[in-house]
Amino acid sequence: MTIAKWCVLAACVLPIASVALAKIKGSGISRKTGGYDNNPRGMGGQAHRLAAAGNAAQASGFEALPLFIAGVSLAQMAQADQGRIDLLAMAFAGIRVAYVAAYLANQGNLRSLIWFAGFGVSVALLAMGA
Repeated sequence: MTIAKWCVLAACVLPIASVALAKIKGSGISRKTGGYDNNPRGMGGQAHRLAAAGNAAQASGFEALPLFIAGVSLAQMAQADQGRIDLLAMAFAGIRVAYVAAYLANQGNLRSLIWFAGFGVSVALLAMGA
């Protein structure tokens, strides 16, 4: 399996990891005070700021996946340079980790710049497949 495909797997797991904080953070709070209530989809709005940020980072991570997966798939189907595909895929994975960190640190402007970098990497991968 290529490095790029491992990066696709990592990008698929990262949203789950980023929301794990929300689940862990909410598990120690009683249900009456807005803690874990066995309704994980509704928890983000009631949770602590850090937990809510983890929940939002998860949603954003899933939103970024289709373009990235399409980019890797099309670039590989077009038999573009695998070394370059791997490099861009690793960059995307690193960018998404930085994005989650910026989200959790409540750094909105930095987060937006990082998001654009990830989008640019996905577009570059798509262009390689054209």
